[in-house]
Amino acid sequence: MQMTLPTIIREMRLFLIVWVGQLITCIGSSITAFALDVWVYERTGSVTQFALVTLFNTLPLILVSPIAGPLADRWDKRWMMILSDLFASVGTLVIGGLFIFGRLEVWHIYLANIFSSTFLAFQWPAYYSSTSVMVPKQHLGRANGMMSLLTSIARIIAPPLGGVFLGLIHLQGIILIDFITMFFAIVPLMVLRFPEIKTPTEQTQANSFLDDITYGWKYLVSRPGLLGLMAFSALSFFLIGAIQVITTPLILTFAPVTVLGTVLSIFGSGMLLGGLIITIWAINQRSIDIISISMVLSGVFMFTAGLRPSLVLFTVSIFFIFLLQPIASSIMQAIFQRKVDIGVQGRVFSIRGAIEVGFIPLGYITIGPLAEKVFEPFMATDCIFANSIGQIIGFGQGRGMGLLLMIMGVLTILATGIAYLYPPLQRLEDELPDAILDASSVTDEVVSSSPNTVPSGL
Repeated sequence: MQMTLPTIIREMRLFLIVWVGQLITCIGSSITAFALDVWVYERTGSVTQFALVTLFNTLPLILVSPIAGPLADRWDKRWMMILSDLFASVGTLVIGGLFIFGRLEVWHIYLANIFSSTFLAFQWPAYYSSTSVMVPKQHLGRANGMMSLLTSIARIIAPPLGGVFLGLIHLQGIILIDFITMFFAIVPLMVLRFPEIKTPTEQTQANSFLDDITYGWKYLVSRPGLLGLMAFSALSFFLIGAIQVITTPLILTFAPVTVLGTVLSIFGSGMLLGGLIITIWAINQRSIDIISISMVLSGVFMFTAGLRPSLVLFTVSIFFIFLLQPIASSIMQAIFQRKVDIGVQGRVFSIRGAIEVGFIPLGYITIGPLAEKVFEPFMATDCIFANSIGQIIGFGQGRGMGLLLMIMGVLTILATGIAYLYPPLQRLEDELPDAILDASSVTDEVVSSSPNTVPSGL
């Protein structure tokens, strides 16, 4: 039966209230991140130091997530999100103070990023596992699409706003706005409470903390279908990392730097459109089929992106890859939310997230050197490859990166075919029972919070 928009809003309203607050604070944080990136690059002129800002944002998510997951299962998730937001803002405030007093150095930003990202690593397993109880299972795809929209909207809005604000209110003003937007996330969490769903006693029994850290991995290994789905998802993260590291240098081989920003905005629009599609789309087909089709199409578009030194062909192809990525990743996340027991989602999601996010820098450090040291020399004008395959795809600067994209596209299609034929993954939706409730079983009341217990140990 087709649901009406008022019905969808009513059944998702608790999630929607929290989501709007998270969207506002994410935009504020993204503007600050953009402003700090600009400050670092203008101060140092070093691409390496600029890249280190991103690295120090990513590493804590990989290293801390396996610890954060067990705590998300042990503690009150709502309070964990509140305190994570509060503590993450401390690093930003310190940066603002140092800037005002003229003491800010680049290494201060590295430390602040490590500090803030560490607390954000505690937030996201609590947020994703909370979504499973805030949203009926038939709306999980929509909810994950909206979480993808959150990132896409911030990515599109932050650069132009950051540029304007840097000229008007400077870095200290941007940091103040970031701090104010944080309260849009915290206030809804303070006045609302999440539905309580009982979990089996064996999921909540006292274990050693070390057992809890390894529990998520053991849980996935004992369910080969979920393990295969995680590997599938990790592949998509690797591809995004690989595309990101190739995109800028490849565009600059056939277009001026003035065009680069426009092209990158188009890619962000692709992610936004993909998030909108999965938010609106009521999925009735088998999820594994949709994921597989999305991955095969991504492989096809990756192949066409490298086929010719054409700005239009490359832009259109990568646009569709970024459009398909939130569709596939949102559906994958919805499967995990449906199939993983509520009481262990923090542990499972954290280990899964650490592995998947780790594949993004893996894409950076493998594809970048391959492009620069291997494929670009192969496709030089005086190389034997230029006289063979170069007659088809062209030769010279950028054609090695194009060939690498084509190979990655073919491998993506092959890997998707192998994954689709893997029996545990193919039968995952039918054989593994759903672990969360239907809409009628989730509380229909959004009530003011009587003080929930603050997590013990904080």
